[in-house]
Amino acid sequence: MTLYDQLMKVKDDSYREFQTKLVPNIAPDNILGVRTPDMRKIAKEVFKSPERDEFLSDLPHKYYEENLIHFFVISMIKDFDECVEEVEKFLPYVDCWPASDQSTPKVFTKNHKKILPHIRRWIASDHVYTARFGIRMLMNEFLGDDFKEEYLKLVANKKGEDYYLKMMIAWYFATALAKRYDETVPYFEKHKLDEWVHKKAIQKALESYRVSDEHKEYLKSLK
Repeated sequence: MTLYDQLMKVKDDSYREFQTKLVPNIAPDNILGVRTPDMRKIAKEVFKSPERDEFLSDLPHKYYEENLIHFFVISMIKDFDECVEEVEKFLPYVDCWPASDQSTPKVFTKNHKKILPHIRRWIASDHVYTARFGIRMLMNEFLGDDFKEEYLKLVANKKGEDYYLKMMIAWYFATALAKRYDETVPYFEKHKLDEWVHKKAIQKALESYRVSDEHKEYLKSLK
């Protein structure tokens, strides 16, 4: 059974309607309507199959779901260098926020020193979804024990008018307020961010259960 046949077997037309609204920049004809658990299951089968390398090389894909499965497969690669190589081959073809957001290679967590230069380069990219992926990796991996204040500046200095890029920057700073409040709040006190990003990050922080009520009250005063 081909990958397309597998996708067609589990597609849901009502879910497809929902997805077309969620990713309006993707042509509806390129969305089949397959739920994420089904795609992850298929990705595991692709990862174990002899056709894995052929699938990863067959770019660009036609369907939205193929792109998500592609990143799910990459995220299971255990060799760091191979994983990064496949990520870098694929990022130029990422054309929507779900494909950029739903996969996190596990091997990155074990290789922070090695992945950081790649993250810096991705963030610097002019390709929206490459930059978005880089910021998300910095958010996921470097707001914990390996955090440095310079990373806040790295994201704050990223400029661009694309909605999905600005939303990712806001998401990063809202998460930083939850995890690194003392280091992050000066960016709001001194209005170092784009006004739209500033307001959106505060909004997301106010909606977060990880931000204390005391901090939320103060953030309201910084709107």
